[in-house]
Amino acid sequence: MTCPLRYRLRVIDKLPEPPSKAAARGAVVHAVLERLFDVPAGQRTPGRARALLRPEWERLLGRRPELVDLFPKDTDGASLAAWLAEAEQLLDQYFRMEDPNRLEPAGRELYVETVLESGLKLRGIIDRVDVAPTGEVRVVDYKTGRAPPPDFEYRAMFQMKFYALVLWRRRGVVPRRLQLVYLGSGDVVTYDPDEADLRAVERKLRALWAAIQRAVATGEWQPSPSRLCDWCGYQAFCPVFGGTPPPYPPA
Repeated sequence: MTCPLRYRLRVIDKLPEPPSKAAARGAVVHAVLERLFDVPAGQRTPGRARALLRPEWERLLGRRPELVDLFPKDTDGASLAAWLAEAEQLLDQYFRMEDPNRLEPAGRELYVETVLESGLKLRGIIDRVDVAPTGEVRVVDYKTGRAPPPDFEYRAMFQMKFYALVLWRRRGVVPRRLQLVYLGSGDVVTYDPDEADLRAVERKLRALWAAIQRAVATGEWQPSPSRLCDWCGYQAFCPVFGGTPPPYPPA
């Protein structure tokens, strides 16, 4: 939806994106917030969350050793320490936004999958799913950036509606609330979907998949310039920036 060419380079050509400090910080903060709920209620404190940061960074580094290049020549560890301090600020913001001791999530980093009647398979990983004693479901997603302006809010909420559709088709229950938690700015954005919303999302997904199939057949993967280009790791392959995509289709 954001850029067909980026989709092609990432999903079809499978070109790795250069590592970024922001993305790595987001991965570590997400991991800490997931593991925080392993601790009994009453012990989920800012100090406990901070204590989890470095072990989660080391665990991520073990899976992706190339991330060590994010801190070149950091002989005294000062750059890494400053980066971890920024992650601590995001965790402190989280505790100002909600009290994890009052929550017992029904799912964390929950893998969900369903197949639509059209045969299209949908799957994703949800940061957190809360279920009230009355059975109402809340889908929560953490964002380590700032809340977007209204023009970009639809894209973020579309992700949440996607999750809601998968849960509805899989469990037969429409989530009561979709909640985006922006740790970078301290904002919470919520939306309460209904069946009509989710049917519209399903139609949108079928149309997107048809467009992807056409692009696969024709090789027409056009770039879509926007402000998001500033954060794109594929500029070297993008004609908008003077680059050339690899031959299509990939070998």
